[in-house]
Amino acid sequence: MDHSAPFAPWDKTAPRFLYWYLLVRPLVIALFLGGTIVNQARFSGENFQILGWLYLLAALCLIQSLIFVALFSRSRQHSSLLRWQICWDLLFATVLVFLAGGIVSHLSFLYIFIIFSVSIFLSRREVFVAASAASILYGGLLDLQYYSVLPVVSAYPTNPVSSREIFYDIFINVIVFYLIAFLSSLLSERLRHSELALKKREIDFEELENLNRIILENVPSGLIIINNAGRVRSFNAGAATITGYALETIYNQPIAELFPDMIVLEGSNFKTVARGETCLVDKQGGQRPVGFTSSIVREVSGETMGLLITFQDLSHLKEMEAQLKRADRLAAAGQLAAGMAHEIRNPLASISGSVQLLMEDDKLEQDDRRLMGIVVREAERLNVLLTDFLVFARPSPPCLESVDVAELLDELVAMVAADERFKNIELQRDYKTELEWYCDRSQLRQALWNLLVNGAEAMEHGGRLTCGLESEVPAVFIEDTGPGIPDAIRDKVFDPFFTTKDSGTGLGLATVHAIVEAHHGRLDLIKAAGGGERFVIFMPGSALQKFEKTV
Repeated sequence: MDHSAPFAPWDKTAPRFLYWYLLVRPLVIALFLGGTIVNQARFSGENFQILGWLYLLAALCLIQSLIFVALFSRSRQHSSLLRWQICWDLLFATVLVFLAGGIVSHLSFLYIFIIFSVSIFLSRREVFVAASAASILYGGLLDLQYYSVLPVVSAYPTNPVSSREIFYDIFINVIVFYLIAFLSSLLSERLRHSELALKKREIDFEELENLNRIILENVPSGLIIINNAGRVRSFNAGAATITGYALETIYNQPIAELFPDMIVLEGSNFKTVARGETCLVDKQGGQRPVGFTSSIVREVSGETMGLLITFQDLSHLKEMEAQLKRADRLAAAGQLAAGMAHEIRNPLASISGSVQLLMEDDKLEQDDRRLMGIVVREAERLNVLLTDFLVFARPSPPCLESVDVAELLDELVAMVAADERFKNIELQRDYKTELEWYCDRSQLRQALWNLLVNGAEAMEHGGRLTCGLESEVPAVFIEDTGPGIPDAIRDKVFDPFFTTKDSGTGLGLATVHAIVEAHHGRLDLIKAAGGGERFVIFMPGSALQKFEKTV
């Protein structure tokens, strides 16, 4: 351990003792100097010379104290100022001992206070330097008085002092000075290390508190603490993001406003849940699924503080779960469709071929020929349907190329204008910017065509059909103003063979979904602002990156 260096930085631990030192020091000086003045005034008679020196010393001490307090308040060099202060105090103690009688004075213990003050602020080496200076000054004063170099100033009658007594007095005081230096430096060092350890622990606790606060503010999960009345008492940033409420708004409100179906109390006790799901009502009044856990929060003393509810928004997870279930259903239906298509197509071809051969007979009556024609037409229609089944079940791999999506939409709008199904439909284009995708042009064209036909058939009495490009993200959409899709069947619209139309096959939207998935894209169904539905096709980022590379 290095005892030559200060125990701690001056701006961390010393100032707390320094202020006490600056406050107590003038009081100690006033006490002993005042006592000496009173004592001399009572017993000195008409000898006012000693009192004059004491008054002068008191004035000098007052001026010096004011000067040093001003310097301490303005300067940061406290260690240098303290060293000058200690030197002054040693000289002051020596002069006061001299004026109080020197050899016969009992004020030599003033040096002990000075040594002790040095041990608080300075290093151990400087404590022993102060003890040595006190020994030299006190011993020198007594030697000078013994050899009559300096007079013995005392209000009491004094007797001659022998050399043995002088030596004994100096020896005892020097031993005491060094012993006090050793003990005070040791105690001060331990005190200083304790202060530093406590300060470090306080800093660690402060850092831990800051770290906990940062974690609570940045954790994405919502954290809510409620009291035994079921009212919100704490609300982190994650909870504010999920619910849309600020702490000032939701504070002290019943938890039932956020979670109407959540049971948090069983009688007067909190109900804890290891893992559960419930419905959250956000600030906009919307409902969303959340997963939550609840646990009791206790004080350090063990007293129950409240119930901590940790929750996460499961909307995205539920949506992904629904997409996976839909993909499983599509895969199963696709395999079934492929098997059925192959099994039906072969006998259907035989039936159609046989009927066509029979129709070549010139002796065939007209009614029979008409019925056979119906059979052939329906067989062809069924063959087209089977072809659609196979396209849906086993779509061909996309043949990627650069596609101008806006140009493709213009082409489709021109095509549907001549279609009888679009005669009462107002076609509207909503794209001012260009969008280039690296995808299969024919498959994208088929997907957009199916969406346009689906929108037109949803508006039996006419309406507006909008095709356009999203402005914020690279996506294409088809939006209608029809009656919309009921919530009960929204998760089934992409299932194969599911249809609400009398003449539909239920493969239009399923084919669109299969095409988008083959491109690793995403197909969203969104309620339109003015009624109806909006189908949005998102292509992956690779579709744009590959196009940029080709350019």
